[in-house]
Amino acid sequence: MAQSIDYGNLMHRAMRSLIQDVLSDVAANGLPGAHHFFITFDTTHEDVELAAWLRDRYPTEMTVVMQHWFEDLEVNDEGFAVTLNFGDSPERMFIPYDAIETFVDPSVEFGLRFETQGQDDEDEDDDEPTPPDASGEGDDSDAEDGADEKTGKEADVVSLDAFRK
Repeated sequence: MAQSIDYGNLMHRAMRSLIQDVLSDVAANGLPGAHHFFITFDTTHEDVELAAWLRDRYPTEMTVVMQHWFEDLEVNDEGFAVTLNFGDSPERMFIPYDAIETFVDPSVEFGLRFETQGQDDEDEDDDEPTPPDASGEGDDSDAEDGADEKTGKEADVVSLDAFRK
């Protein structure tokens, strides 16, 4: 009877623990310097808490930006809760770590991507993707969807390969 070490799940737990540590520090001390986060998560995850209008607008996934305006960041072992501004409408949400698909801090070219069971391996053959534009010039919103408002196109998914040197 052969047993094996489940490195994939161990790595995912370690990466989610890293996100918890980073967010705990931000909750205690605020965002240092130019750091900011793009967090894409699965809105269909059973433990995601989201306003009904946001769930209707983003039925499968959503990308939020934590940068200039966010409040009441609370971090625990299961996930984090935060209030973000959507066009001058503050909304409270809870995002479990298990629902996170990508976590990116473009200020230091750091990113994590979580693969889930059943995802296609199509992305592995792609050229290195371009990280999302995080300049924020002319954009005061701190919560964004995965689509570019000007073009209506979906945002690029960032994989760890884009940040390897």
